[in-house]
Amino acid sequence: MKHLVYIFVILLSVSTLAQNTSLFEQGNALYNEGDFDQAILKYEAIIENGEHSAELYFNLANAHYKLNHIAPSIYYYEKALKLAPNDKEIKNNIAFARNMTIDAIGTVPEVGLSNYIKKLTNTFSFDIWAKAAVVFVCVFVVLFLTYYFAYSTTKKRLSFVSSMLCLGVTCLAVMFAFHKYNLDKKDKPAIIFAQESQIKSEPNLRSTEAFILHEGTKVQILDTVNSWKKIKLSDGKTGWVLNQDIKAL
Repeated sequence: MKHLVYIFVILLSVSTLAQNTSLFEQGNALYNEGDFDQAILKYEAIIENGEHSAELYFNLANAHYKLNHIAPSIYYYEKALKLAPNDKEIKNNIAFARNMTIDAIGTVPEVGLSNYIKKLTNTFSFDIWAKAAVVFVCVFVVLFLTYYFAYSTTKKRLSFVSSMLCLGVTCLAVMFAFHKYNLDKKDKPAIIFAQESQIKSEPNLRSTEAFILHEGTKVQILDTVNSWKKIKLSDGKTGWVLNQDIKAL
């Protein structure tokens, strides 16, 4: 019975993959014909099937951009960038999309050692830092065993120094891995989808207006209270926005 279940799952996966490939090709064909609305429907159908990829999000963002859909285009470019953070084409297109936004928001400059460590941590993903730690700890074990069983004084010295260096690099990789994990955990970006959204000073409609944001602006979600989310801008300002006006990445 278990074998039949496995066979069914495999067949279902193959069928879904074939369907998604067909939808993607149809979407690309519609996009090339200039039928961006229909292309979007094809791409969204793939997402509904549980498929996610940088290429899919990138094409979906391009279709929205062609229709001047500011918020959706930026949203899906951001989604694509999360999966392919070093893709130059995605970075280039998202820059064009951001130029369509109304809000001009500055940034709070980060200086000092903490900023340098943050930049270094963000060089690689959590997975890469973790894998690097595993590799270096394995090398450390091999070198330490070489040191322990070696008869030559020179070989012992070289093995010991090399093993200690690997141990140090392992510790650094572990530190950066945990730091990256914490940074990613705190990172909760979202895009304003409402054409114009009143940001309140407190999570209720009776509170005073803190400022106004427009579609496409990227924010960070800090907290959620009922139908409100507390957000933070890159310039440090905070406020409360209705759930319906925002879409988390």
